[in-house]
Amino acid sequence: MNRTKTIFAVLALVAASPAVPLLARPVPQAAALDARPVVEAVRKAIAANYVLPARRPALDAALAKGLADGRYAVTDPGELARRITDDLFAVAHDKHLGLNFDPRQSAALAGASGRDDAENNPVFDEFARTHNHGVSELKVLDGNVRYLRYDGFLWTGAQSEAAIDSAMAFLRGGDAIIIDLRTNGGGSPDAVRRIASYFVPAGVKLVTFHLRSDPPTVSTTDKDVPGGRIAGVPVYVLASGRSASAAEEFLSHAKLQKFGTLVGETSAGAGYRNELIGIPQGFVLSVSIGRPELPDGSDWEAKGVAPDIAASAPDALARAQIAALDTLAAKAQGPRRAELGWLADAQRARVAPAPLARPLAAYAGRYGPRTISVEDGKLVYRRDGGVTTALLPLGPDRFVMEADSGTQIRFTLTGGAVTGFELLNADGPPRVQAKDG
Repeated sequence: MNRTKTIFAVLALVAASPAVPLLARPVPQAAALDARPVVEAVRKAIAANYVLPARRPALDAALAKGLADGRYAVTDPGELARRITDDLFAVAHDKHLGLNFDPRQSAALAGASGRDDAENNPVFDEFARTHNHGVSELKVLDGNVRYLRYDGFLWTGAQSEAAIDSAMAFLRGGDAIIIDLRTNGGGSPDAVRRIASYFVPAGVKLVTFHLRSDPPTVSTTDKDVPGGRIAGVPVYVLASGRSASAAEEFLSHAKLQKFGTLVGETSAGAGYRNELIGIPQGFVLSVSIGRPELPDGSDWEAKGVAPDIAASAPDALARAQIAALDTLAAKAQGPRRAELGWLADAQRARVAPAPLARPLAAYAGRYGPRTISVEDGKLVYRRDGGVTTALLPLGPDRFVMEADSGTQIRFTLTGGAVTGFELLNADGPPRVQAKDG
């Protein structure tokens, strides 16, 4: 697999415009710029490679017009790249088609004599290494829900496989799993295949790629993964409008192979397979060269992958935690069931706090060694020499500690006035504290 010239969506996408390549970085502005050879090289690359032959003439005409009209007569290479990208997007609405200014990457691409030469590209190898091959964060959430933030399906071979296998070994220990692709702009289908292989039996066809006039290539799950397949564990995959390309391939597998529940927003709709091509004067063109076909004959180009549980991108993690904790609580017994239910309620309070029974100021005051105050529109609990945390409303006169989802406070009233509170835990008796004065 060519990891630099033929990388599946190495793009950090935004909703309104095509993305720029993942390897892009700030570079010094050029003193002078001749746009003509840049535009001509882009036209030539599109004419030879673009995935939809019928659309090539319109793309070429747009570039020719921009050149003739003087639209590309600029000295800032970044501005030239933006103008060319905007003109291409206006015709194709293809989020994999665009130009970026990156002399370092352009030179590396120019030095690769063939597709396979990019396998040893040091620029990409260093990028993958310093970004831990896409594995950005691993943590244990409440209820032993294991969380992976995976920001790019980066693939350099054995090193990337090892990073993925290590992350999956961590996830395996969870009672539920959340894989966060909200900021994942794509990457390599090899990385997609490796992660999917942990959830799908060996030898299952995942996707067929149709590239140029080459014979179709089929991606199937690996025969073996360390520790065997992960089964019987609820899996939730987070998505946003920035989740693109290879991330969307993984979302599609989770849905079609029924190993995960999608939570968040519909993904970007960037389905084409792209190639990065070095363009004169330090530019890099991302051009779509092929398309994926899922086992049911569908793909995600221009439409994205819809969630099973719709939520805004910022709320997606909490929504997934609620779903995971509710699922685990339904299967649990005794104190564990109550604990998981409390943890789920705490997440609900984060997403949609319950209506208040009375003004926050009614709860404020001194309660022995503890103080309840109103700060920035929130109720805050503070113990002398100890914890300070916001309180999130769960219901009338009942709150959960933001810093400790397993601890709640229920205020007690006499004659409509707050006279104390009970400190509650799922597995123990309440601790009563009277209000001073």
